[in-house]
Amino acid sequence: MSGRSGAGRALETALGYYINPLFSIFLGAVLLKEKLNPAQIVAIVLAAIAVVVLAFDAGGLPWVSIGLALSWGLYAFFRKTLPIGPNQGFFLEVLLLSIPALGYIAYLEVSGQGHFIDTGWVDVAWLMACGVVTTIPLMIYANGAKLLRLSTIGIMQYIAPTMIFIIAVFVFHEPFGTSKLIAFILIWAALAVYSTSMIMESRARRAAVPNPAE
Repeated sequence: MSGRSGAGRALETALGYYINPLFSIFLGAVLLKEKLNPAQIVAIVLAAIAVVVLAFDAGGLPWVSIGLALSWGLYAFFRKTLPIGPNQGFFLEVLLLSIPALGYIAYLEVSGQGHFIDTGWVDVAWLMACGVVTTIPLMIYANGAKLLRLSTIGIMQYIAPTMIFIIAVFVFHEPFGTSKLIAFILIWAALAVYSTSMIMESRARRAAVPNPAE
């Protein structure tokens, strides 16, 4: 299956999700006053260079990548800082999004463009079940976000872009030219620099804690 048969934006999506952890680190430093170490600064600079490379190659900014990084980074920031419980916050999100969603469904049905129940109630039941399946991990994420640093939340988000990248290249066969290769190498280098620094800091903190058994 070729990426050209669909939107062909899976690689840009993967890049956006890779940039997201570094954007979360940036937000943590600017808005939450979390101190940046040299490795984090290097990682952010490398990510910025990757965006510049793609922008130069495409003749414009990679808006899909930037949009994903901004939206998910800001979402993580608000989930971290809003003075409401994670479950209450999730309910509020669903409530706010339900209003335009139901309005759009109603508009499609009234205008004759809708097909909400045209394929039968079984399909409708499966569709609604997707909401339940999606809710569980989102609630787990919302509860976990309150207990972690914003930068830690960001660094845990490597799994999804890696899966998307593999699917884009090996399943959808999207074009992966020199510029994209350079950009992804820069991003991977940035993540490696930051991850190594974070692991070393964690080990140093554990080593500094006195052992009660001694």
